[in-house]
Formats: sequence, structure tokens, C-alpha cells
Amino acid sequence: TLRTYEMFIGAFDLAASWSEDGVKGCRRFLDRVWKLQDSVTDEKGYSKDMETKMHQVIKKVSNDFENLKYNTAIAAMMALLNDFYKKGSVTADEFKTLLILLNPVAPHMTEELWLTYGNGELLSLQPWPKYDEGKTVDDEIEIVVQINGKIKDKLMIPAGLDKDGTQEAAMNTEKIKGLIEGKNVVKVIAVPGKLVNIVVK
Repeated sequence: TLRTYEMFIGAFDLAASWSEDGVKGCRRFLDRVWKLQDSVTDEKGYSKDMETKMHQVIKKVSNDFENLKYNTAIAAMMALLNDFYKKGSVTADEFKTLLILLNPVAPHMTEELWLTYGNGELLSLQPWPKYDEGKTVDDEIEIVVQINGKIKDKLMIPAGLDKDGTQEAAMNTEKIKGLIEGKNVVKVIAVPGKLVNIVVK
């Protein structure tokens, strides 16, 4: 816990204030990693709905460790852990990857957990996970739909959709159609990958 907190407390080259609550937060994180073993399934590889996230986290943690940005690497693993808990399950390979990524941060606990999954080999001797750049890109992204600058809806659209496609997707949801019905649409501002703002009178 102490090692994890010291790496998580802030940027490696900056001063940081000590926080008892921060220590407790890191302990809770490690406790949740330990308990995650109860949710491991027999499924091989990465599950379809987690594959993009896994490659994104491997890339993020790898790059952050290389650049001594331990705090943001740990934050990425915390977010990944939350995703596993939301889903309610984790494949053996997803769990093994998390343990390898977390090993420099919490070596004793991850080695202990690895005893169940490592076929008698030491975790510290395992090859570092590799990511596929093509699989780090989301297939879908969430955009915000505003009417006169106020958020009225959020929706998932295919990643890479152009301005016209983004606008069309936003304008054709049942909720938005109902809200602009009978009103004069003055203009529509579409920012691909981010938002659509519909100006009405």
C-alpha cells in the first residue's frame, strides 16, 4: 500500500502533500484487485467488449512507466478495475494482464495472486504485455447533443463519423426530434467526435 501510494501521490518530479485518506484509497484499490480473483471466468483472451479498453490501458501504462508518470499509470489501472467491477466479471487473461501491469507498483501482492495463474513461473519474469495500435481506437464514441447550448441528450455513434453524419445521427434520435418539433431550427453546429448544438427559435 505504501509503495502504491508513493507512486500515486503525484508526478515523480514534483513535491506532493502527504494524505492519510490517499493511503486508505490505495489500500481500497489493492483490496479490490485482490477480490477481483473471485470474478475470474474461464474465458480465454480478452472479451469483445473489453478488448479496446485493454489495449488502451496497456499502451497508457507502458508509456507512462517509461516517462516516470506512475500516478497516471495507476489511475488508468484504477479505471480499468472499475470497468471490471461494473461488468461483474473478468477473463483470466484480462486479470493476468492487470497483474503484470500492476507488478512494478505492488510486487508482493501481484506475485501472490500470480501463484494461481502463472503455472509455477514468477510474475516478475513474464514478458510485458504488448498492445495493438489498431485496437486502441474505439469503434464507438459518445457525443453530447445540445439545444441552444444546453445538454439534452448523449448518444453513441460510430467513431470517425464526419460532420454531416454526426449531425444526422443527433437530429434523428426520438428524444431530439420530440424536443425540436414545431420549432424553427436556425442552425446546427456539429463538431465530429464531440458534440452537436442545435440552435432553435
